[in-house]
Amino acid sequence: MTALSQRVSQSAFDGSRLRVVLLLDLHEGEQQQFLEAYDHLRDHVAAVPGHLSDQLCQSFENPSQWLVTSEWQDAPSFLAWVNSEEHVETVKPMSRCVREMRSLRYSVLRETGRSCTEMPERSKDGLQVSPRLGDGVVRHALTFTVRPGSEQTVANILAGYTSPAAQVDEHTRLCRTSLFMHGNRVVRTIEVQGDLLAALRHVARQPEIRAVEEAINPYLEQDRDLDDPQSARLFFTRAALPAVHHMTTDGLELAGTTRHALYYQAKEGCGMALARLLAHQDEAAANHPHNSITSSTVFQRDDIVVRLLDVRGRLDAHPCLSFGVDTERQKTSLARLLDHGANDGTSGSTHEVALHPAVPSSPWPCEMQLITDRCASPES
Repeated sequence: MTALSQRVSQSAFDGSRLRVVLLLDLHEGEQQQFLEAYDHLRDHVAAVPGHLSDQLCQSFENPSQWLVTSEWQDAPSFLAWVNSEEHVETVKPMSRCVREMRSLRYSVLRETGRSCTEMPERSKDGLQVSPRLGDGVVRHALTFTVRPGSEQTVANILAGYTSPAAQVDEHTRLCRTSLFMHGNRVVRTIEVQGDLLAALRHVARQPEIRAVEEAINPYLEQDRDLDDPQSARLFFTRAALPAVHHMTTDGLELAGTTRHALYYQAKEGCGMALARLLAHQDEAAANHPHNSITSSTVFQRDDIVVRLLDVRGRLDAHPCLSFGVDTERQKTSLARLLDHGANDGTSGSTHEVALHPAVPSSPWPCEMQLITDRCASPES
């Protein structure tokens, strides 16, 4: 059996410290305003749980280019902050000065003064134990809600567009886009080989995609103006649904699989814990003799968790494995984290499967409705 580190291409749950690098290109003449906004922000960020340190740097070659680096105790601490509404509001004054921004996130693997031979099997100092082996694909998702009653209209719009060219540049190409709905919530997952930001910009410039985005604008619960860079940036910041864990199972071919998305509404404040539970269970399930999941990606933001699955055979052939639990203890843990019957920001219903069929009140995840699933051909 292949080692676990060879199965996982991305995980926020290995306990390693996180280095975040933010590359910024400012509007000319906004340097002083940006510095003042940063000075106001840094004391607030310093009090965020899990924040360790940060540095602000300015290019001596081009004064409009700035660099912010920060170190965090672990990835979940950073993600809880950067995906919060508090963060969105706090960084608004600073973001108004920014023409272009790029965020890079790295787990700390080695540091000066510590040799590889000194590394324990499980690091106690927040260092990633060993390099991950990925598949060269970056996974990301967006989620937003539409006005109740508009679901079918929006689904028709999102299913009917012409796919953009897959090749972005010599290093980047779109691999796959899958779009699901649960009630009035839309989830769009994106797989990119190469530079995710370059791919997203490429897609946004395509006339067929711009037409779709404009067509769904009247139905969005959160207003946006795509001609206003600040409005568009704010919308997509709030819509971001990051991948916190991905696993591809050894020995199972991707050919002949079907794609599914499961929607989990966590209790308030339990989204990260729920995502961690599902990630750990996916790792354990990889060795199960009845496992038919070839690939699983867990996306999480606040109390919304979405699990994207590629499955051989029927999703409900082994429901406990498919829904992220296998033992009674795991079912109890999942039930404790799920918020059954709460207002989850959706209307309507989709296919639901109870983890405890004999207990109707038990919480359950929902299988989302697949609207469109598009894979780029090798030659496109």
